[in-house]
Amino acid sequence: MSMSEPASSPEPLDDVAVEAERLQAELDESRPPHAGPLSQVAAALAGLTAGIFGAVGSYALGLGSLTHPGPGLWPFAISVTIIALSAALVVAGRRLEDAERFSRASLLTVVALVTLVLLAVLLPLIGFEIPSLLLVFVWLRWLGKESWRSSIVISVGTVAAFYVIFVLLLQVPLPRLI
Repeated sequence: MSMSEPASSPEPLDDVAVEAERLQAELDESRPPHAGPLSQVAAALAGLTAGIFGAVGSYALGLGSLTHPGPGLWPFAISVTIIALSAALVVAGRRLEDAERFSRASLLTVVALVTLVLLAVLLPLIGFEIPSLLLVFVWLRWLGKESWRSSIVISVGTVAAFYVIFVLLLQVPLPRLI
C-alpha cells in the first residue's frame, strides 16, 4: 500500500452520524404529540396553585428564623420557588412546545400521584414504615418495571435506611409502628 492510497472504507464519523440520525428518528417516532400552548399554561397554573397551597400550609407551621428554623421554613422556601417558576412558565408557556398530550403513558403519573396521596393519608394512621414500603415497592415494580426481587430488596432497604437516618440518628418525630 502506498502513502497516497486512501486508508480504509468509510470513516467512523460517518457511522456515528448515521446512527445518531437513526436514533433521533426513532425518538421522534415514539414521542407523543405536543399538547399545545393552552396545556402548557394550564400545567403552569396547576403548579402555581400547588405552590400557593404549599406556601400557605408551611407558613401555618411556622417559619422560625434562619438561625432557629421552624418546621415550615424549608417547605415554604420550596413553595416560593415553585410559585416563581410556575409564574415564569405561565408567561413563557404560550411560546413553548414541550408539553405532551395526555395518553395511556400519562396514567403512570396519575398512579404516582394517587400513591403519594395514599401515603399522606396513611402516614398519621399507621406510621411511615408500611405506607413508605408500599410506595417504594409500587413505584419500583409497576412504574419502574423492576423485577420482583429488586423491588422487594430495594423497598425494604430504603425504608430501613430512612428509619435509621430519621428516627434513630436525627430523632425526627415521625409517626411510626416501631
